[in-house]
Amino acid sequence: MMRVPSSQVRMQLCNAIINFYNPDPVRQQVEGFQPTAVNYKVQMAEVGGLAETLILSMTLVENQLREKLSLLKVLQLLSCSPENCKRIAKAEGASRICYRLSDPDSSGQLLFRSSEILWNLLENGPKDEIINQLSNTECIYALKDSFVRLLTNGFKHYDRQLRNDLLVITTLIAENSVLPLIESGFAKQLILFATFSEVKSHSPLVKSLKLLHNHEDFEMKKLLFNMIVVLSRDISAVQLFSDGKVVLALFNYVKAYEKPGKHDWPASRFEDLQLHAIATLATVGPLLLEDYMTCQGNTRILLFLEWCANQDAFSGQGNCFHGAGGRGNKHAQMRYSLRLLRSVVSIGDETVNQDLCDQGAINQLLGILRKIVNGSSENEDAILLEIQTDILFILSTVCGNDLHRKDLFGSEGVDVLLQLLNMDQSKYYSGLGHNKLIFCTLDCVWCCVIGCFSSEDYFLEKEGMFIILDLLALNMKSMNNLVLGILVEFCDNPKTIAHITAWRGKKNETAPKLLLNMWKQEEAELEVKQDEYGRIIDAQKPLAGQLQEDQGVTPLPANCFSFAVMEVSENTRAKIYSVFSKLGFENLPGLSVLDYVTLSVISRYLDFKVGEIWHEIRDELKAENIQPVTSDQEALEIVIKSAENTSKMVACHQTEMIENYQQMELQEEQQKYAEIQANHKQSEMVMKSWDNFVARTSNYEALKKAKRLQEKSIESSRPKAKLNSSTFHATQISPLNTTVPCGQLVAVESTPSQLTGGPLADTAIALKRVPIRGGALQKDKNMKMLD
Repeated sequence: MMRVPSSQVRMQLCNAIINFYNPDPVRQQVEGFQPTAVNYKVQMAEVGGLAETLILSMTLVENQLREKLSLLKVLQLLSCSPENCKRIAKAEGASRICYRLSDPDSSGQLLFRSSEILWNLLENGPKDEIINQLSNTECIYALKDSFVRLLTNGFKHYDRQLRNDLLVITTLIAENSVLPLIESGFAKQLILFATFSEVKSHSPLVKSLKLLHNHEDFEMKKLLFNMIVVLSRDISAVQLFSDGKVVLALFNYVKAYEKPGKHDWPASRFEDLQLHAIATLATVGPLLLEDYMTCQGNTRILLFLEWCANQDAFSGQGNCFHGAGGRGNKHAQMRYSLRLLRSVVSIGDETVNQDLCDQGAINQLLGILRKIVNGSSENEDAILLEIQTDILFILSTVCGNDLHRKDLFGSEGVDVLLQLLNMDQSKYYSGLGHNKLIFCTLDCVWCCVIGCFSSEDYFLEKEGMFIILDLLALNMKSMNNLVLGILVEFCDNPKTIAHITAWRGKKNETAPKLLLNMWKQEEAELEVKQDEYGRIIDAQKPLAGQLQEDQGVTPLPANCFSFAVMEVSENTRAKIYSVFSKLGFENLPGLSVLDYVTLSVISRYLDFKVGEIWHEIRDELKAENIQPVTSDQEALEIVIKSAENTSKMVACHQTEMIENYQQMELQEEQQKYAEIQANHKQSEMVMKSWDNFVARTSNYEALKKAKRLQEKSIESSRPKAKLNSSTFHATQISPLNTTVPCGQLVAVESTPSQLTGGPLADTAIALKRVPIRGGALQKDKNMKMLD
């Protein structure tokens, strides 16, 4: 019916379809007639391919405006259904509609209905397929002409809204492919429109163009900033940014907010544009370092950061997307400024980094970091943690390879790092970003402290090595490699060894014991072949794990690392070996005999790894069917044989230590049994003595027998030879039948009874003052009794 060359038929057909889709159609009440459900009719129309047919009919009405508008009105209604959008996409409806955006239209409905259809297709249809259809030069030209016409000639609220809709559609296309926008010149015009109010231009397109401070122009400004970010994904747009002075235009917003004038943005909108501009600079700045330095970017950012750190009357609104966490403060401005600085220094350009240090950035950043660390213990949030992380990253990047900059970091920076390293360990899993903060702090220790002797000594003096070992004792898989790397670097300082040796962990664990436990855990995860005591089983590959065995040997190019070499960087065994190389392998505190069995493997780690690589070389030559010359073959066999002999020698040494350990355990066990037996024997003797005592007290015959044995024993102990002039004194009282030795009987007659008062008198003579006048003691008349 659409092929019928009648305008009235086509328009009536379009009206019929609109009424067909109307949820409340005008029904004629006919007796005996039941109207079909609207949803069922819609589904039948979708299945029947009505939308696809109407798209194909657009070629019949290209030159008839009224019929074209009626058809677009129907397609606008149909495009609200996902099924119809699929049908339209199948018929390439997006490109067919976009081609005609710039056709002459006196009513103004063509552009509106076409853009609405495109919007519905992108929202409800297969988005990728729709964008691919729009990513051709003809569609881009149509969008370009329509957008420029609305921007330069549109003055109605309706025109501004439609202009922004076209800009959103263009942005979605640019996310898929930037090249058509650059080839058509649309990208250059969009950059011009984004910067004309900040940078003067002689282009006739913006000669009489002015942005009003209404909502639509404000939204367009933000959309244009976003378009710059999207265009930056293609390196071919960098020259357009440079020609359009994008960096200079964006830096116009990196300044403190002043009292708005007649033609300035309000405070809340200026803050939104300011944050959006700084975020855009973070993407564009690294691509245009020359323009960045020409605009004195480092100086501007540091001055802006100084304003952010000051306590003045300004406070952010925090209403926009980029202003999260910035209500009532300047945290949002500081956050995006540091993000911009981070993206610039991460390029590694020495000119930029040197200029940054010459401006005093290290001391300024340390001051901001110290202020946040000291004041954020109670009001800590994700924004402040991100700010601290960015500052640490910037300092690490700037100070990494320059000794003078490490000196500038100095003790002030070490104090801040120690304060951050001492954070509560439970915060690592809070989800706010403490895990990133601790990683950046450790990286800053590596880059800003290690290598500067004064900073290293101060770090050790403040017990920083104990904190590093405490972090290592947490045994966090993601952090162990970094902490061990710091430990290895610090071991070059001779003062570090004493700190490592003096450290004690939980249950009085020593640092060598901790490192050995980590080695055992690493080898258990790698499934290295060992017995229960840690003794070597495979002499050819004593360090190889089960995964390495399953991997086998694959011939690789000469510039590719083999599995044995890559394995060194993928686990912590090489770093543990390096630390023990500084500590030594003998007389280490806190280690048992079985620990020394494992330590014997660690001491030969480098020899084992070299032998393992030679084994790989031999196996790879066999896999490639390459036969070395005789001398090379002999040398290869000698090296491999030497490595195997080393493994066997270490295994023998381990066997000796295990045997000695077992013998020592057996001796200790026997000593324990002997001690237990002695304790039992002593208990038996005590019980026997008690039984004898009870027998003597209850049986008179036993008592007499014990008395005779006692006398016989006493008599046998006396000397047999007696002198004629000697006098024998009896020490026993003959009538008594007791086995308890009798004491000596002493009769004292030198003290008169008058003085002592008789046997019933007070015997505490020491409490009485008795004058001594020579001779025997006499009672004094003037003697005073003490209370």
